[in-house]
Amino acid sequence: MNEGVRRRGLLTGAGAVVAAGVVGTRSSGAAVPEEPMFGPVTIRPGDARYDGLLRGNNFRFVGRPDEIRVAGSTDQVVRAVSEAVRAGRRVAARSGGHCFENFTADRAVRSLLDLSPMNAVGYDARRRAFAVRPGATLGHVYRTLFTGWGVTIPAGGCPEVGAGGHFAGGGYGPLSRRYGSVVDHLYGVEVVVVDRDGTARAVVATREADDPNGDLWWAHTGGGGGNFGVVTRYWLRSPKAAGDEPSRLLPAAPREMLECLVTWSWDGMTERAFTGLLRAFGAWHERNSAPGSPYAGLYAILMPAHRSAGGFSMVAQIDAGIPHADRLVTDFVSEITAGTKPTLNARRIMPWLHATTWPGTGEPGDVISRRYKIKAGYLRRSFTDTQLAAVYHHLTDSAGGPNAGMLLVGYGGQVRAVPPGATAVAQRDVVMKAVYETVWTDESEDAANLAWVRGLYRDVYADTGGVPVPGEVSDGSYINYPDADLADPAWNTSGVPWHTLYYKDNYPRLQRIKARWDPLGVFSHALAIEPG
Repeated sequence: MNEGVRRRGLLTGAGAVVAAGVVGTRSSGAAVPEEPMFGPVTIRPGDARYDGLLRGNNFRFVGRPDEIRVAGSTDQVVRAVSEAVRAGRRVAARSGGHCFENFTADRAVRSLLDLSPMNAVGYDARRRAFAVRPGATLGHVYRTLFTGWGVTIPAGGCPEVGAGGHFAGGGYGPLSRRYGSVVDHLYGVEVVVVDRDGTARAVVATREADDPNGDLWWAHTGGGGGNFGVVTRYWLRSPKAAGDEPSRLLPAAPREMLECLVTWSWDGMTERAFTGLLRAFGAWHERNSAPGSPYAGLYAILMPAHRSAGGFSMVAQIDAGIPHADRLVTDFVSEITAGTKPTLNARRIMPWLHATTWPGTGEPGDVISRRYKIKAGYLRRSFTDTQLAAVYHHLTDSAGGPNAGMLLVGYGGQVRAVPPGATAVAQRDVVMKAVYETVWTDESEDAANLAWVRGLYRDVYADTGGVPVPGEVSDGSYINYPDADLADPAWNTSGVPWHTLYYKDNYPRLQRIKARWDPLGVFSHALAIEPG
């Protein structure tokens, strides 16, 4: 799950630090077998541990695999994948378990790989890069990088999200406007793939120009998880970093963060004031999201909740060490709040690590309230008046509940400095991400909640067939917020296929990579890349 978004009511493991020389490679690119740190453990139905390990974060989806393989090393993953292929069992890998859809909880999955014990983070001197295992949570990654070397990465704001799927999908977060997507700092990957003869093996792929496996690296810079193999390790190093001093190979972590919280009450909030507020938020990002902008270090999320919640809020963050940080926040808040009457406008400065990893765990406060549906879209500019009217209508209707609403998330900045074909993240000329959400408790509430969020989404994009077709305003959607509705003609009447919405012109290249590295189609899910 995500990224810069801490969901309302929804929205560190003790991993071993890796020493230098984490993984050796043969000339073929295959990883040298390593001593296991954990397991392997195989858990089947009837085992007392089975139900406890069955669910991911979204309780709407519960699979029933024949086995849960809990792995602690690359070699164990190779063996688990090999055995699943030989037995004809569909296999899926789970790191943090925060997928919004049923990619790992599909009833068709017969062998579920739990990678959570593979959570080591450390510096690999031989590769001059930081090694991160897929089961490491973002909070653990941040804490380890900060504690050991004072560096960080521009990844998501929910500390319990696993690095595995987050990195592969092109993760972003509070520092992305300043430093780009996390994949802009991805040096290499180790992936367990399956050859045409059914042999599973671990392959290392890097961004080096002469790497024969470079296309596999590229596929993991936004191609999404579960498409090409099982990622067992990432290496991170900024593209222009030189030398072998670890503290200079990734962005320096801020010392302190200045955070501003603004809240509004729905009481007395007119449609004109509400739509003006959203329009101002969008217009500000249109003007202040170029690479190198003085405001590129400012990250904001506007979180309009349904009227039944009573009110809604906006959070803005900035590195307190940026010159004139307080004035930049003041100017931003003044522009966004003009014409409205906030009930709270407060700010505080806290240590960056505190702000990044606590309070909040990325999990719902009420553990039974984990049924949710999330939809999303990229924005190249502010919503149109028609779209704003649709948002207001659905946020003030009688069908939504207090845990329903949306988010407008600041994006752009340094993200826009990278060409759309340089990584698999094609949406580079955008300034915001829009997120539409609803969260509920009981299965009996599924139909009503799904109908509400689907109706909101359909009406916002009514002029383009119910989905965010790339154009003047929209630019498709974000694969780390997967939404199977985009592949359903009942909800996508645009004539534009789901893969164009997620990958645009990068999809044919991803298809060719899929055909090379997963020729048997071992890795599949509801929005899986089809071989080209």
